[in-house]
Parts: sequence; C-alpha cells; structure tokens
Amino acid sequence: MPSLLHLCEWIYATHLSTSIRQSPYSFPAIEAVHTLGITAVVGTIAILDLRLLGLIMKREPVSRIARQVLPWTWAGFAVMFVTGLLLSIAEAATNYFNWAFRIKMVLLLLVGINPLIFHLTIFRKVNTWDIANVTPLRARLAAISSLVLWASIIVFGRLIAYVNT
Repeated sequence: MPSLLHLCEWIYATHLSTSIRQSPYSFPAIEAVHTLGITAVVGTIAILDLRLLGLIMKREPVSRIARQVLPWTWAGFAVMFVTGLLLSIAEAATNYFNWAFRIKMVLLLLVGINPLIFHLTIFRKVNTWDIANVTPLRARLAAISSLVLWASIIVFGRLIAYVNT
C-alpha cells in the first residue's frame, strides 16, 4: 500500500510540480497571489471578528457585516486555496518533512472547524443579539479563536521556508 510519503514524492516528480519549481517566476508569482488571497480572507474575517468582540462598528448589526464581508472572504479563500495547492504541489516531497507545514495544515483544519461550529450554533440565533454591543460569550470566544488561529497560520506559513527539514 502506498504511503503518504510515496504520494508526495510522486506529486513532486510531476510535470506541474517541476515546472513551478524550475521557473524563475512561477513560484514567486503564485506566492504573491497566495499572499493576496490570505490578505482578503484574514482582513474580512478580522472585520467580523472585531465586531463580534465589540471593538469596531458597534452600531452595525453583525448579520449585515457578515453579509457584506463573507462574499469577499470566500473569493479570497478560493484564491488562497488554489494558490496554496499549487505551492504545496511544487514542494510536496519537501513539505512532507517540514514540521511548520504540518502545523499549518492542522491549524487550517481547526480554523475551518471554528466557523462551521459558529455558523451552525451561535450564528443561528443572531437575530436575538444582532445589534447588541456585547455579543454572547461563545461568539466572542469564536472570534478570539479565529484571530489567534489565523495569526498562527500566517506565522507557521512563513516558517515553512525557513525551517530545516
């Protein structure tokens, strides 16, 4: 049975992976677009999280802010996902051994679970606290978790290039 390492080595040997790695422009260009995607995602999520914490736009209903920023969040996520996949394909065999990459992947899983739980539980009752200056404790905890997870993802994402594998 093939292992994850064998799969990573196979991906690393593909034409796409080799092309991205060997081109003087591909990897930096993809990384730049990836950074723009991250900026869109984290920037829009931070707006909603800071509102949930009662630090900004206290007079704006949470649901209105969510409606306005989430389409931009999803657009940024699409860009971030595609470019992140391309970057991972380019360095698949190397990333397999990179502890910063592994931690980032776990953090991405957690940052995906956080809003899923938030939207399936707390946000369903948003009409009861939508315009409150102080949101429910669970909403504030979800916001803090989100901000900490995204900051950690950015840090570990940058570390990928600098840690010895």
